[in-house]
Amino acid sequence: MSQSTFDDDDLFGEAAEETRAEVREHLQAARGELPDADAVWETDADNVLGALNGLKSALDVGDAVDSVRSAKKAYVLGERADAFEDADDLKAEIEELESLVGDIEAAAEEVGSLTGTVPAIRGALQDAAAAGEEEEDEE
Repeated sequence: MSQSTFDDDDLFGEAAEETRAEVREHLQAARGELPDADAVWETDADNVLGALNGLKSALDVGDAVDSVRSAKKAYVLGERADAFEDADDLKAEIEELESLVGDIEAAAEEVGSLTGTVPAIRGALQDAAAAGEEEEDEE
């Protein structure tokens, strides 16, 4: 039977490895929540509004934001405790995912805006065309 160790350095080393593993788990979960690249790129829509609605749905990041946030919290805790000998890889992965999630969210907002704007433009164009036809009929 092995003897349990309660040495501070051993326990700190274990905690550091557990924290690193926790960060990695959250990063993996965030990647798993990201939209599928093909779903963002391909569409079966019959019109622009259908394409925009499909794109808006495809750009849903799900729980990726929460997972990146959890990864960053665990990373910051480990970093401030000086638990990592070299955590540049974790920092780079977190920053990369933060940026990607931010870009996806920004794109979703823009698509949402277009989803409201495009039908209004279509309606205005239809009204303008109808007014033009009425003027031609009056002449």
